[in-house]
Amino acid sequence: MIQTDQATRLVAILRQSPNLMGVLTTARALAMPDWRVFSGAVYQTVWNHLTGRHLDHGIKDYDLGYFDGSDLSYEAEDVWIKLAAKTFEAPFCDTVEVRNQARVHIWFPDHFNEPYEPLTSTDEALTRFVAPTYAVGVRLEGDDQISVAAPFGLEDLFSMTIRPNPLRGLSPGFERTVVSARNRWPELTVAGL
Repeated sequence: MIQTDQATRLVAILRQSPNLMGVLTTARALAMPDWRVFSGAVYQTVWNHLTGRHLDHGIKDYDLGYFDGSDLSYEAEDVWIKLAAKTFEAPFCDTVEVRNQARVHIWFPDHFNEPYEPLTSTDEALTRFVAPTYAVGVRLEGDDQISVAAPFGLEDLFSMTIRPNPLRGLSPGFERTVVSARNRWPELTVAGL
């Protein structure tokens, strides 16, 4: 968990989004092990704030990751997926995507044609994201504080910069993600290519 002026600024922005706060509140009630909401729901909310757009502009889904290494079967993950679908109200029951980060190494190589070593936590998963600006996860804690995990910091997020993950290099899907993001936020800067 990081504690910086940028993290304080991030939390203040996220708290302005009723939709994201609703997702965080419901996710907390589910009590999944080692959970975080990450990726688009976080960085896109910030970019929308920075560019004066509606905070929900371009947000298609809410990635809710958790980590449970005790049972790596899809059936065990599906229990959480179905519980989330029943717990979240519409439209979030259809837009919250639940994934056990302990299982990613099982399906990732076939799906993305890249190797993927097993993880030890949800926060470690952030180190594998395509770009540092995407690698930000948040959790609403029991005391209503929002904890922030950002292994690469928050500079790229607030400067609206997309660069390849320095630990992963240029992933095959990097250009596709850049094009998609630029279509919604033309103000973005792309670096490191």
